[in-house]
Amino acid sequence: MTRVVRDSPPASERARPSVFWLLAIFVVPVVGLFAKIEIEGAEKLPRRGAYVLAPNHYTEIDPLIVAVAVWRMGRAPRFLAKEGLFRVPVLGPVLRACGMVPVARTSSSGAGQRTLSAARELVENGRGVVVYPEGTLTRDPDMWPMRGKTGAVRLAAAGGIPVIPMAHWGTQQIMARYAKRISLWPPRKRVRIVLGDPISVSEVPASGAQPAVLAAATTRVMDAVTHLLEGLRGESAPPQRWNPAQHAQEETGRFES
Repeated sequence: MTRVVRDSPPASERARPSVFWLLAIFVVPVVGLFAKIEIEGAEKLPRRGAYVLAPNHYTEIDPLIVAVAVWRMGRAPRFLAKEGLFRVPVLGPVLRACGMVPVARTSSSGAGQRTLSAARELVENGRGVVVYPEGTLTRDPDMWPMRGKTGAVRLAAAGGIPVIPMAHWGTQQIMARYAKRISLWPPRKRVRIVLGDPISVSEVPASGAQPAVLAAATTRVMDAVTHLLEGLRGESAPPQRWNPAQHAQEETGRFES
């Protein structure tokens, strides 16, 4: 039976003292003031061990909502973060203390080695990480998932760990895409979250050296995320996934149509 989580359940990882507790004491109650988060399929997230969680991404408040949801499901919310952020005073040490995973936006061999190293650390410490497979906010005008990047699959393949698809809907009522402030009226917008079955990417070499296999696995992940979102929205996604390159759009950074 699918489990719907509305209140915080007890969990082993959350029970261990950490910097996350200090953040959660302040963040979780504040988020609860403007977001009513409902989680379906929480049992799909492993109670322990490494994993890659792959959600859709369409507003800039998504990471905060996802972080609170992951915490409520009993795991510490760690994200893939740009390498440059780790060099920022104060922020860098906080990211390291939280176990965030640095990522380089490059396809160099050095970046590949860092992916392997990051995956190895996740496995050795039994940690999970949230990776947005789209790499940025979707460019799709109707906020459906766009073409995915290979980062989530690369990290999962390097560590031999599963990718768990996740979709959410409702954050656009709190903060519109590219908006600079959140909406506090009316209070407590409903945000629904659903997790899907874990996806194995065992066919992908740990080195990610087979582009066609890597692309096919990424498409499977994006298909799963899109299917979950269709259920939340009660409608069908476009038959062809949005590809920024076909619309003369940059793949990263802010973009407003």
